[in-house]
Amino acid sequence: MKNLYAIFAFGCCFFTHAQNQNFILNDTIVKLDTVVVSTIRLSPEKMPETKKNAIYSGKKSEVLKLSSFSANLTTNNAREVFSRVPGVNIWENDGSGVQINVGVRGLSPNRSWELNVRQNGFDISSDVFGYPEAYYNPPLEAVESIELIRGGAALQYGPQFGGILNYVLKRENTKKFSFETQNTIGSYNLMSSYNAIGGKLGKFSYYAYNHSRSADGWRENSQYKVRNTHLFLEYAFTENTKLSAEYTNMVYELQQGGGLTDAQFNDNPRQSLRDRNWFGVPWNVFSLNFDTKISERLTSNTKFFGLVGERNSVGFTATPNIPDEINPATNQFANRRVDRDFYENFGLENRNLLKYKLGNIENNLTFGVRLYRANTTRNQQGRGTTASDFDLSVEDIFPRSLDFFTNNVAAFAENQFKITEKFSIIPGVRYEYIENIGSGRFGLQSGNEIPFDDKNISRSKALFGLGLEYKFGSTNLYANITQAFRPVLFSDFTPPAVTDVIDPNLKDADGYNADLGYRGFINNYINFDVSLFYLRYNNRIGGIRQFINNDPSQGTFLYRTNLGETVNQGIESFVNFNVARFFNIYNTFGSLELFATMSFIDARYSDFSVFNTSGTAPNEVITESNLKGNRVENSPRYVHNFGLVYSKNNFSSTLQYRTSGGIFTDANNTQNPSANGVTGWLDGYEVMDFSSEYKWLNNYNIKAGINNLMNQMYATRRAGGYPGPGILPGEGRTFFVSIGAKF
Repeated sequence: MKNLYAIFAFGCCFFTHAQNQNFILNDTIVKLDTVVVSTIRLSPEKMPETKKNAIYSGKKSEVLKLSSFSANLTTNNAREVFSRVPGVNIWENDGSGVQINVGVRGLSPNRSWELNVRQNGFDISSDVFGYPEAYYNPPLEAVESIELIRGGAALQYGPQFGGILNYVLKRENTKKFSFETQNTIGSYNLMSSYNAIGGKLGKFSYYAYNHSRSADGWRENSQYKVRNTHLFLEYAFTENTKLSAEYTNMVYELQQGGGLTDAQFNDNPRQSLRDRNWFGVPWNVFSLNFDTKISERLTSNTKFFGLVGERNSVGFTATPNIPDEINPATNQFANRRVDRDFYENFGLENRNLLKYKLGNIENNLTFGVRLYRANTTRNQQGRGTTASDFDLSVEDIFPRSLDFFTNNVAAFAENQFKITEKFSIIPGVRYEYIENIGSGRFGLQSGNEIPFDDKNISRSKALFGLGLEYKFGSTNLYANITQAFRPVLFSDFTPPAVTDVIDPNLKDADGYNADLGYRGFINNYINFDVSLFYLRYNNRIGGIRQFINNDPSQGTFLYRTNLGETVNQGIESFVNFNVARFFNIYNTFGSLELFATMSFIDARYSDFSVFNTSGTAPNEVITESNLKGNRVENSPRYVHNFGLVYSKNNFSSTLQYRTSGGIFTDANNTQNPSANGVTGWLDGYEVMDFSSEYKWLNNYNIKAGINNLMNQMYATRRAGGYPGPGILPGEGRTFFVSIGAKF
């Protein structure tokens, strides 16, 4: 079966109704009945050639219309939502859904940090270049669609290797007033309520929602509560000129059950050995958006956006083989560690689309600029309380207190040259200037401050790309190769130990993405998208062990520098087959679809030096080896999803099965698990999910589903630190029932 690479997109039916018409036949007027023409649309759809002043021709893209399929949106179940997108690897820290952790093509899913994560087209991660982790994502009940554009998006949106992940929120532009509510109960005291209003009054449009959710969690010590509030306002000066503003606030508190050793996981994956660990954020994102059509051929969009947020954690952070116990001498627990980050980011992004003709063929040019400034204040290693609640107070100052700034200026241009109506060539370029600045206190030693050597890294970077697309009726061939890079992160020039040294000439990781694919639909019952990909990731950062003053008797230190490269390559395929349409039984039987997303990933180190020590001073020896040929950590060899979708009239249901290969959890490809559960091979897993929906009177719905139908015990990751070292179990069987209405 591995030689069979089937492709696709989830197909969802829609109807277009022809108006009644009169025809004259042999001088007799014959009135024809209304004709219903059925067609099929891709789900995921692909982005059009151009949209909102951006060019997507020649790029691999997916658009998930969340209303077109059944899934557990209440808890942001990424496993169900992304099941129709090939190559998406998911980390499941807990069942709260407050953080969506996805990666593509073997890249790390850690808080989606290899992707440019946006909401309605603007950044929502901590710091795009210094700390690109997404602690916030919108509630999926509020999301209209999810747009995922792979590495070819690097020129227009930013240099990330994974591409762009954009959450597009719901809007109401047809009624003066609308109201939507969705209320859910489920396993382990899950309670959720989503309520929204929206409408259009003349030139004024508005939309607002509030989403609140809480649960005790499948595991012990995994309770959470989260609230999302959003407001959108828009004024249309004319049909072609609009000004809008939006603001989103998210607050959550999450108890963290921590990781487990392999023995503990095998004994009882629901157990938790940590009841004093908590994580929480207040998160605020906002934007001011100006759209205008300057002429029939030129449109422009300008966004001013910002983020003000915090990352707060408190807990006992030792590995799971070390118990969190009361000290008999003090009759108290150990003091917990408190870490707090504060973020203030602001940006301005202008994007334009010019349509022009070469001969008789329409061509498209997109161009724009970006200004961005981010500030992160990082307070770590605080001595917290001995209590068990979510208390962020510390006994004294934070030993580590750092200030990081990122300044960014970017400009881009990309052009779709239509050689013919069927064949397009899309070259593009992006220029980036990035400056990272760091200062502050690295730690305290015997009451004395250990200063953090001021860092100031600035560089200019030019990225180039080229896309091709050729249309064959309802299908097309596409190809793309685009450069990407990952700037040096704050963590890269913040050494774990005081004795560590950072290379002053540390380089950004760079490389490129390449795609070659074929996609489209056939005869109204087959949708597909199959492609090959190649991703090269250069200048990865690691540590070289060196002798202090070149003297073995003085010990060693770790020198962090650029050490090597990785190559990720493979096949991504998606296919959807509408059985009912194929056998022409749709009108009587309903719609029955089979879909499969299949991805095969070979992610390996092509060159990466590692250094170890043996012996004791003065006879200590440093030895060098190379990870060449090792698999990249946390990258499965395959990720497959198979689904069965049935719908008729107002009822729809989906049964899906996901299987993912095993992973090494460290670059050394350690097979046997460590005693603390932090390293070692992690077996693959197989999970089945079921969801369904029934609608009546055009306004009401009832939804229900079961996640992990067969109650499989599995895990998607091992953690070295947050949210607790060790194996983090995936959730067992859970269910939900939801009732909603929209007027």
